[in-house]
Amino acid sequence: MTPPSPLRARFVALFTVLILTNLPAIAFAQSACPGIHLKILDIRNSAGVVACALFETSEGFPTEFLQSATNIIMTKVQDTQVRCDFVGIPPGTYSLAVIHDENMDGKLGTNGIGIPTEGYGFSNGASAVMGAPSFEAARFPYDGQNLDLTISLGY
Repeated sequence: MTPPSPLRARFVALFTVLILTNLPAIAFAQSACPGIHLKILDIRNSAGVVACALFETSEGFPTEFLQSATNIIMTKVQDTQVRCDFVGIPPGTYSLAVIHDENMDGKLGTNGIGIPTEGYGFSNGASAVMGAPSFEAARFPYDGQNLDLTISLGY
């Protein structure tokens, strides 16, 4: 068996150095999946789940999310933080509704006169004054690339 040539040994050494210097960037890179990436803020506690509902039309927005939403992500609250990632979503116009379902009954809890007792929020900063906002007030364009959104919950 013949020893490796000096040129080959240099090539292997250079290749190894290049791989090792780029390993942290390769190993710790975040997913590049295009989608709508939603961060939920102001969750008052870690009880229950957060339901993130993505709507493509005004039908059922926002109250009938189980029947009418295009996509729903339900995530258990951990340390009062939640992130919902909608991937594989085609370009279009959408609206988001978020509910903190603390008692996990599948709906937004309200008191005797209909005022919400659990957290809620909407895309585009749409507010719920004298009722839920319209689809149009909460709508936003999505071009099929990465879109980072933040929604703060109100209680």
